[in-house]
Amino acid sequence: MAVSVTALGRLSLPRRLAPAFWGEAHLGDRAFRLCTAAFAAGALLTLAALALQMTRASALSLRRFGPGFVLGTEWDPVRESFGALPFLFGTVVSSALALLIAVPVSLGAAIFLSELAPGWLRSPIGFLLELLAAIPSVVYGLWGIFVLAPWLRDTVQRPLSGALGGLPFFSGTPRGFGMMAGGLILAIMVLPTIASVSREVMRAVPVGLREAALALGATRWETVRHSVLPSARSGLVGAIILGLGRALGETMAVTMVIGNRAEISASLFEPGYTMASVIANEFTEAAGDLYLSSLAEIGLLLFGVTLLLNALARLLVWRIARLPDGARRA
Repeated sequence: MAVSVTALGRLSLPRRLAPAFWGEAHLGDRAFRLCTAAFAAGALLTLAALALQMTRASALSLRRFGPGFVLGTEWDPVRESFGALPFLFGTVVSSALALLIAVPVSLGAAIFLSELAPGWLRSPIGFLLELLAAIPSVVYGLWGIFVLAPWLRDTVQRPLSGALGGLPFFSGTPRGFGMMAGGLILAIMVLPTIASVSREVMRAVPVGLREAALALGATRWETVRHSVLPSARSGLVGAIILGLGRALGETMAVTMVIGNRAEISASLFEPGYTMASVIANEFTEAAGDLYLSSLAEIGLLLFGVTLLLNALARLLVWRIARLPDGARRA
């Protein structure tokens, strides 16, 4: 049976075929639509409920310190003087250090698995890479205490202190535990997330792009650089942001190796503190109402930072996806 072009155009436009919200002819379709709409609304209501509850819990701290809580550098429960800047600093620095280490390794592993690895090697390495994401964070923390921290102290930090001790980043006493250990263990934890998502994104790039580049005489590296990576750029950015979200919210492993001292220091050898770690360490010991409210405000601040990060990530992915092909390759 011949089908007209007009009919094909109508079939390709689901908006013309989709009924209005209340316009389903069958009761089952209407119930299905209402159920799925309720599920979608449930996520928004849960998010709003979390924000409302944390705001109510931190109301005393908000009234007492106001905006100065974010910029305060003192955390003294005895005198009830609280400031969140050291924890915000520790969270940002440890996460940034983790991405600085993990992103090149993750992208390299993803490129190898999707473009260069032979078939017999691709599946075992991919499985082992994904298995890293299934390891509990407390196991990473124990490994960091008994293996990573001593290795950093003796093999990495002492030579760096002797050669580059004049720089602020490598000054101080090599301890093993500190900001460097926290950033490195975070890098190991976010590596499988970024690598796995990046590999799937690059595998989704049409094979025709690779074949066209190879047919024009491009090498494997030139094919990856000029055909695969530009086409997968928005997905790669999303993978990196997803890893950053994991790093921001990680608690147990970082708590066990970062040193847990509320201070701001340029040295990577010095201890630090993150927002998630201070909540996990001190919430059960917080006796006063203001103390509890301050910890709740730190949770609210972490919640806000995560939401802002996800919003910026969505905007960045949207902007990159809208770029023309020529602009992507520029």
